[in-house]
Amino acid sequence: MAGRAQRSAAGPAPAILPPPPPPLLLLLLAAAAVIRTGDGQNLVTEDVTVVEGDVATISCRVKNSDDSVIQLLNPNRQTIYFRDFRPLKDSRFQLVNFSNSELRVSLTNVSISDEGRYFCQLYTDPPQEIYTTITVLVPPRNLVIDIQKEIAVEGEEIELNCTAMASRPATTIRWFKGNKELTGKSEVEQWSDMYTVTSQLLLKVGREDDGVPVICLVDHPAVKDLQTQRYLEVMYKPQVRVSQNYPVQGLTREGEPLELSCAAFGKPQPTDMRWLRVDDEMPQHVVVSGSNLLISNLNKTDNGTYRCEASNAVGKSHADYMLFVYDTTATTEPAVHGFTHLPNSAEELDYGDLSDSRAGEEGAIRSVDHAVVGGVVAVVVFAMLCLLIILGRYFARHKGTYFTHEAKGADDAADADTAIINAEGGQNNSEEKKEYFI
Repeated sequence: MAGRAQRSAAGPAPAILPPPPPPLLLLLLAAAAVIRTGDGQNLVTEDVTVVEGDVATISCRVKNSDDSVIQLLNPNRQTIYFRDFRPLKDSRFQLVNFSNSELRVSLTNVSISDEGRYFCQLYTDPPQEIYTTITVLVPPRNLVIDIQKEIAVEGEEIELNCTAMASRPATTIRWFKGNKELTGKSEVEQWSDMYTVTSQLLLKVGREDDGVPVICLVDHPAVKDLQTQRYLEVMYKPQVRVSQNYPVQGLTREGEPLELSCAAFGKPQPTDMRWLRVDDEMPQHVVVSGSNLLISNLNKTDNGTYRCEASNAVGKSHADYMLFVYDTTATTEPAVHGFTHLPNSAEELDYGDLSDSRAGEEGAIRSVDHAVVGGVVAVVVFAMLCLLIILGRYFARHKGTYFTHEAKGADDAADADTAIINAEGGQNNSEEKKEYFI
């Protein structure tokens, strides 16, 4: 009884408390309370892209303000602004606007080291956090065109290289010759966080490229209309033209004067120009004065081809004039007359100067063609008639001989078989058979 009374006096047993949570669990719970984004998030911000040296503006906004504290942290999670107070001693950060619903801060003279994530924090229950990313663009430091040869010769292939140095991100280089876009080959080199791009262009030049600009243009988000250019310098052999000064139009008649002039253009400008007569000596009465040729009194011995030659350091070219002297009473356009050869290119031919002389030439060619065609047709008809006559006589002779042999065999034979044998054997066999029957 005494033992039971003592236990009753002691009262009920004390409750057992759970052990305290470990410190790591507390940290995880606190981290889970900091939410970056999600449904019901009140913080709003945007990523910022800025060119190196410009100003970046970071805005932390609250959609449903409850007078909670807003602060901004740098990538190292150092506080830049706590409300309107700046603990960070970097004067490039300046407060643009502060209210219960927004904290806006500007960063001047941005550099690559400023790139990264910046955090907006809102002290609510639970706390909220969101980050914005600053991306820094660096335009090319320099844009240079290197050309393989300062002075090129027509027909050569030259190499041009355009280099855009120290940009971020890597640039895209485009080539233009005048207004025409060309295709180059680019190589990219990376140095730390910067990129250097070199583009190579192979270009075959002609005389039409002399003085034309070759443009290297850069496509980059940090810069617009950045380009550089070099002007091509191309040397080429002369272009030669011969023109008839007198007579201006019409025939070159006997007894009349003829004046020709020669013009040559090239790079460098032609220094040597001369007249000559192709395949013959120049007549003694022909007067050559610089680029002009004068015959004061034409005669038929002057007929021939007269050539003007011009040369420079690149090469030699020429143009020809074919002279045909007509009678004083001639009124028909010449069949062969005028300019016959301009060797430099098809574009150098002066079709206006040749139109009159070639009209007569085409008429003469058409009349000759008709005569030739008529002669050929007559010869073919005569040959066919002769062939028909020869064939007719041949078939007539062979047909008569066959019937003669057949008649001889039939007369000497008693039946058809004997006639065939007699036809093959000849006349001698038929006579022997006659003696046998007798």
